[in-house]
Amino acid sequence: MKLRIGTRGSALALAQANDVAARLAALGHDPEITVISTTGDRVTDRAFTEVGAFGIFVREIESALLDGRVDLAVHSYKDLPSESPKELVIAAVPEREDVADLLLVRREACDTRQPIPVKTGATVGTSAARRRAFLLHQRPDLKTALLRGNVPTRLRALVEGRFDAIILAAAGLTRLRRSGADLPDLEAGDITTIRLDPQQFVPAPSQGAIAVQVRRDAPLVHAVVAAIDDYATSRALRAERGALARAEAGCSLPFGAWCTETPDATLTLVTALADDDGVVRRVQVSGSDPDAVADAAWERLAAGRTT
Repeated sequence: MKLRIGTRGSALALAQANDVAARLAALGHDPEITVISTTGDRVTDRAFTEVGAFGIFVREIESALLDGRVDLAVHSYKDLPSESPKELVIAAVPEREDVADLLLVRREACDTRQPIPVKTGATVGTSAARRRAFLLHQRPDLKTALLRGNVPTRLRALVEGRFDAIILAAAGLTRLRRSGADLPDLEAGDITTIRLDPQQFVPAPSQGAIAVQVRRDAPLVHAVVAAIDDYATSRALRAERGALARAEAGCSLPFGAWCTETPDATLTLVTALADDDGVVRRVQVSGSDPDAVADAAWERLAAGRTT
């Protein structure tokens, strides 16, 4: 089956789209990739909250899917708003990469005595409200500065000394390295990489996951794409995305959610939310039903109770 895949044109987006294309090709299909420019790609000099964070990396791709220019769309799942057009549906979520955030620090700015190992008063680059809030909750002495652009651009900004440290998703760096993308040499740039514990520095809902979106009225495409879905990943993400929907959240809200599943199908959802005073409330809930777990987690967060 000929399948046109819509994606952004960044190195990471193409790595993700090529991964999906390879999975579909292995099943005997004929995928081709169509690059679509999005608002988030074009506007790189402002924070997400100033651009209109909800869907800035997906709107144009969803439009192409809706009007039939592509047959499926590949997104970083965390870029998708909690509600998508009713004509579209997520048909597959392949196996997830590492959910954690990475702190990348210039060697001279590293201080391992600190809970976030950066020297006092350092400037950390990030564009996400969640990362900024969670960082300053643990280290109010730090300064944050706007960090936009694709992953190679962000890495170059660090290597060139424009920041003391930056925060990136581990999954993006892993996928880019696997794809053979041209990245700055972090070792030569004296950059130390530290994985932030997702239990404490709770990642964005669905961080590390790819969403493959199709039209609801295209059952044949849906069935083809569903063959690359990973059931366990989908269950965990249903809990995370459920909590996101209840929070009515997006890039503009400092909200994190991470769900894991044990062999007996017990889900454990960790959520965290920063209030206007910078206080981060954290809730952990376990159960077997993704929707019930999401409900319970948000109810406790909204009520100010933590566990």
